[in-house]
Amino acid sequence: MGIFFESAQGVLIIILMVAVGYALAGKGWFNENSTRLLAKLVTQIALPPYMIISITRDFSKRELYALLPDLRFPVISMMLLMILAWGLVYVLQIDPGRRGLFTSMFFNSNTVFVGLPINMAIFGSKSLPYVLVYYMANTTIFWTIGVYFIQRDGSVGEHLTFGMILRKIFSAPLIGFMIGVVLVLINVHLPKFLNQTFTYLGGLTIPLSMLFIGVSVYNAGLKNMRLNRSSLGVLSGRFIFAPVLMILLVMHADMPTLMKQVFILQSCMPVMTNAPVVAKLYHADADFASIMVTETTLMSLIVVPIMMVLIQKVV
Repeated sequence: MGIFFESAQGVLIIILMVAVGYALAGKGWFNENSTRLLAKLVTQIALPPYMIISITRDFSKRELYALLPDLRFPVISMMLLMILAWGLVYVLQIDPGRRGLFTSMFFNSNTVFVGLPINMAIFGSKSLPYVLVYYMANTTIFWTIGVYFIQRDGSVGEHLTFGMILRKIFSAPLIGFMIGVVLVLINVHLPKFLNQTFTYLGGLTIPLSMLFIGVSVYNAGLKNMRLNRSSLGVLSGRFIFAPVLMILLVMHADMPTLMKQVFILQSCMPVMTNAPVVAKLYHADADFASIMVTETTLMSLIVVPIMMVLIQKVV
């Protein structure tokens, strides 16, 4: 029970910050433009320096060389989940107009806005590089295979060019991660003024992420949440099939225990917040995507403490 309550306290921190964002949205502090600004501040201003500082502070060259090959675990997991989603589409008789979206949401998770702060709250800064390894695999697969599936649902709409996809994959957070890795590999230390500036900016990451989630949940509307075959299928993918599969993959793997714990926790994070945006772009079912972001985000706050107890028993 001690593990459960320790994990629950970490999640409670997240819930309280999300509640602040939700309450402020209810008071009319945020509109669509300000919500978009929050997302930009997190991904383009706060996260990149946060990545650089954390990587250069917490990891050595030897540790990084040992870290990157473990990208194969999240990649294999998502590929297997994709195959499983294909089968469930027909077993659950998912509406043909949302099959691609269902599949994409089934195997991709929200590794930054939710996954990063939850892992940091529970495991501390040592978990960051492992979070980022999963993030690298997840974001690459979403903006290639995941977007392809969503695009198949829409009959018309804009098309992402190869250059646009590359810009999405090599996002500011990933570039920050890569800069941190390069600095460690060439043994370069940031001057004190940059180190301190990046530390201050990076400190915005978690609180702004949680405010964004709270505002997003309010905008999606709790009254729109509903359970049907489609939503239950996505929920099972995010919170049952994904973590169970990751547990099986890493249980006996030769890797640090903390990495196993982070990978399992990252695998059962909510639906990516980008899913509704891409769905709207391709005239797919953006409302369904928004509802699933809300349902899985709220559900994750219940699932995480339970998952932490399970993780401690199996890894």
